[in-house]
Amino acid sequence: MGEIMSLTGKIALVTGGSRGIGRAICQRIGSLGAHVFINYVANPAAAEESKLLIENAGGRADILCFDVADGEQVQEAIKQIVTESGSLDILVNNAGITRDGLMARMKETDWDLVLDTNLKGAFLCAKAASRGMMKKKWGRIVNITSVIGYTGNAGQINYAAAKAGLVGLTKSMAREFASRNITVNGVAPGYIVTDMTSSLSEGIQEKIKAEVPLASLGTPEDVAGAVAYLLGEDGRYVTGQVLHVNGGMYM
Repeated sequence: MGEIMSLTGKIALVTGGSRGIGRAICQRIGSLGAHVFINYVANPAAAEESKLLIENAGGRADILCFDVADGEQVQEAIKQIVTESGSLDILVNNAGITRDGLMARMKETDWDLVLDTNLKGAFLCAKAASRGMMKKKWGRIVNITSVIGYTGNAGQINYAAAKAGLVGLTKSMAREFASRNITVNGVAPGYIVTDMTSSLSEGIQEKIKAEVPLASLGTPEDVAGAVAYLLGEDGRYVTGQVLHVNGGMYM
């Protein structure tokens, strides 16, 4: 591994880092030398497992339980990271939930929950994290959006709106922070093999594969690789962009 991809000495926070795509991102940036703070909200055992995987591979990791949709909890958590580690250099806004249902029957609470976690949560975390980055004149923020934010999807109107909102947030933040040497980008996964998709029936999985030009589902590691590129020195001149990791499903 070339020195060019090193994140040694960098302090990173990955929200929703306990499983799936978040865990793969934590492992990847931990393997590149970053000290990773793994955020979770409901599953301490999964967060512990993520931490162990990083430490067993020789990396450094800590766990933080907080709700990204709660402004006070977010500020406290980021203050704790900076107090313990001296700075926060990297933020990956990955925390996301779904509350699927057709619009005609969707409860207002299901709209609010998804928008609060998936969109407002990214805003709150970036707002708190960017303060130190601006002082230091260095920072990397990556927002995990989705192919659904571009194509839309019946039964996911709340999720699609939140993920599309993240794209606008990414571009606007990139413009605001560029003068301080902070890059802000997005990664938009397509259909990725995670706990969420593995519960789908074989028939539905085959149907999904038929929509993907590369004729397969992606892996969390595919997404983690794109994130690592944007965080590393190779991605230093990339900002305000969204990398689509979807096997060609949306072009």
